[in-house]
Amino acid sequence: MRTPTSVRLDRDIVRLALPALGALAADPLVSMVDTIFVGRLGIVPLAALGVNTSIFAMAFVAFNFLAYGTTPLVARAVGREDRVGAGDVVMQAFLLAAVVGGVATLLLELLAVPIVNLMGAGPELQEPALSYLRIRALAGPAVLFVTAGHGAFRGYQDTRTPLLVTLGLNLINVVLDPLFIFGFGWGLEGAALATLIAQWVGAAWFLRLLLGSRRRELGIRRRLPALAELRPFLRIGGELVFRTLALIGTLTLATAVATRVGTLQVAAHQVATQIWLLLAMVVDSLAVAAQAMVAGYRGAGDPVMARRASNRLLGWGLLSGCGLGGLFFLLAPVLPRLFTDEAAVLEAVAGIFPFIVFMQPLNAIVFVWDGVFMGAERFRFLAGQMAFAAACAAAVLVLVLPMGWGLSGVWWGIVALMAARAATLAVGYQNPRLLSIHM
Repeated sequence: MRTPTSVRLDRDIVRLALPALGALAADPLVSMVDTIFVGRLGIVPLAALGVNTSIFAMAFVAFNFLAYGTTPLVARAVGREDRVGAGDVVMQAFLLAAVVGGVATLLLELLAVPIVNLMGAGPELQEPALSYLRIRALAGPAVLFVTAGHGAFRGYQDTRTPLLVTLGLNLINVVLDPLFIFGFGWGLEGAALATLIAQWVGAAWFLRLLLGSRRRELGIRRRLPALAELRPFLRIGGELVFRTLALIGTLTLATAVATRVGTLQVAAHQVATQIWLLLAMVVDSLAVAAQAMVAGYRGAGDPVMARRASNRLLGWGLLSGCGLGGLFFLLAPVLPRLFTDEAAVLEAVAGIFPFIVFMQPLNAIVFVWDGVFMGAERFRFLAGQMAFAAACAAAVLVLVLPMGWGLSGVWWGIVALMAARAATLAVGYQNPRLLSIHM
């Protein structure tokens, strides 16, 4: 039976999660749209794109602390009715985005050749992979400005604005991709340039909103934060970067192993990964709601409601995961054809598609638990449990080549990652102090 409290929680979940669902589902479309168009160029360009997708995931998603750290800090400040404090967190996030994004771009440009070699790209992939990397790397600061903008608005419990920015960014990419790739004949480099332009437009849009038109409403002071103000953010950032590096490092290792299995296999792995990540991001909309709601209740001094919200969100997550698994089981014959028409690649994707389908309930629970722990600002625990899960996955992945397990072995490694995450998060969730106000 639904109580007044559960009705209220459901209403808040829908209010936050639905727009976040749109933004998160649209966000991976930048790479997904590239994959759809580049897949028409052949196996080699598609495989080169797959190598780069993992490189950029490692380079920039590692700095997702600008979203994951900003959201609970802003939400907790808003919960205690401290708008100025929330605005100061936004300025700290933007300063870090500018500095870290610039350094990341410089390192990617300088180390492009050894990075591509480290990914195991053979001679046929070297030139296209390097060309794509060097163009898209110029979007480094833009990617992190967009990330910080998402985190800020989520903390203010506004998930509609990031949705609008993300849709606009993706519309630009959808228009420019076929124009640059086929119209101008720039091929893979055209896809990189389209993504570069789209990401900088998104960054400018967020900066204009937060530092311009909505600055006073949100309590943001245009001032350069002192180094002492950044220390708490840097501590949180360090723990989240470690956590994210462990996660993305595992997925990058999976791509590197698939690359060494063969060009056909890494092309199929790229298609399957894009579908899997899209589904993962859809469910992650509930994690966004969890971050904002749990942090808000903690800021307001109400850990009981924080726990009730968490339990409710976990229920939503399990139902959503089961529903998505069923939906994509039905769409299995259709989805891979959006990315490629190569018969050999489609056959390889079909062999690993069951992994995508049956992992959805597990993914959903893991992502919602992640959001709860982030809203509770238990970042150190998240770093430790991710390190354990990554070690479990790596133990499987390093055996794929010597044991001859092929592409299925790579995906069993990903299953090991998610199962270990679920087990450790379940143990941590039983701690009665998880959602307490004092850390």
